[in-house]
Amino acid sequence: MESVVQPAPRSDKANLLDFDRAGMRAFFETLGEKPFRADQVLKWLYHHGASDVDQMTNLSKALRDKLSTETEIYVPAVETDHLSADGTSKWTFRLRGGNGIETVFIPEKNRGTLCVSSQIGCALDCSFCATGRQGFNRNLTTGEIIGQVWLATKLLAEKPATQNHRITNVVMMGMGEPLLNFNHLVRALNLMLDDNGYGLSKRRVTVSTSGVLPAMDKLKGTVDVSLAVSLHAPNDKLRTQLVPINEKYPINELMDACRRWVGTGDRKRHILFEYVMLDGVNDQPEHARELVKLLKGFPAKVNLIPFNPFPMSGYKRSPDQSVARFWKILNDNRIVATRRKTRGDDIEAACGQLAGQVNDRSKRELKFIKPRFGENL
Repeated sequence: MESVVQPAPRSDKANLLDFDRAGMRAFFETLGEKPFRADQVLKWLYHHGASDVDQMTNLSKALRDKLSTETEIYVPAVETDHLSADGTSKWTFRLRGGNGIETVFIPEKNRGTLCVSSQIGCALDCSFCATGRQGFNRNLTTGEIIGQVWLATKLLAEKPATQNHRITNVVMMGMGEPLLNFNHLVRALNLMLDDNGYGLSKRRVTVSTSGVLPAMDKLKGTVDVSLAVSLHAPNDKLRTQLVPINEKYPINELMDACRRWVGTGDRKRHILFEYVMLDGVNDQPEHARELVKLLKGFPAKVNLIPFNPFPMSGYKRSPDQSVARFWKILNDNRIVATRRKTRGDDIEAACGQLAGQVNDRSKRELKFIKPRFGENL
């Protein structure tokens, strides 16, 4: 389903979705109100999906009038709503300023996973990712991040009752590098975990990073969530070609940060390593053996991800036999690994395909982008 929308006009009002519990209580203090009023508003926003303060009937009329004057409940506009043959939903949300972001919901029998974006585009330029090719515009606000969950909850409730439309897991694996938008990310995570927000389990909220090491350390001490690391190669030479941030934070430093994240006390804590399988690039037996050596003895799980094509990528998806061979080497060496099933690729909602509409401020469109492997453009 597609619709033409006009981006919402800019507003000087405070967006109530920009506040986590601490921020909302501080804001209500400036209004001369008791902290419990902030908790009531959070419940209206996230338990009841309120879109107008006049719906908040346990607040006094005077307070509702004050909130109507000084605040708004702003979420992006829904521009497109696509449903895959496998049940995956992908939405394009239009933001103030005209940019678009994409959000994906993947239903399964016992859970529903929402893939949320953290930036408009991405500055890291990983060579196999469509988002990186779009360039970078800006970080999303807290309200624009949690607003994706808010909108998806409403949109899923409108779908047929025969489908699983309950969000049980959130993965920060959409457009952007979450840890480069740290403060807004953390406030949004707080709302996902807060009982007055969405009340999700800390093990069901995952932040994926390409390896922004100072922010990884800071995140561990700030909010308790699960961590996924976009690895994609077992050595520095190859990983730098695929994931350029590796030049700044090479694999040995990345693994040290991963060990700090896991710590020594709780052996149940582990890290998910994401590994996109690229035909003839990183999927050979020698790569699998290097990965075994890198992860041996580490509480890790490896997610082998099929490459999902996009125009002019220069890569091909690894054949099933190559993936099976790679998985067997890991499994034979007691490295827990799974082979991810591609979901939503018919609507370009699969891993690495999210693009949105980005007004690139990085001037990447002025560069001649040449694939690091495969045929020239």
